[in-house]
Amino acid sequence: MERKSEQKIGSLLDQFIRANRLEKGLAEYRVKKAWNELLGVSVSKATQSLYIQNKILFVKLYSSVLRNELSMIKSDIIIRLNESAGSDIIEDIIIK
Repeated sequence: MERKSEQKIGSLLDQFIRANRLEKGLAEYRVKKAWNELLGVSVSKATQSLYIQNKILFVKLYSSVLRNELSMIKSDIIIRLNESAGSDIIEDIIIK
């Protein structure tokens, strides 16, 4: 039996994601995962909740000191999270 067309699994997954309109959800998942990886264990442990709504990342932290530190580098965090997500999914971060 001869194979008529071969495709890489990555391209098939991309087609599936686009066909089912899962790009936004996948990008949001990547942002949440990147939050823990990029900012480290101490920030990850201090994060109480993390969600995205209307291109705004809402972060609730246990530590007020950490909240102030992250507020100062908010623009850098946005750039790094968007790079990890592969698209401009985050425009602002609100840290509570």
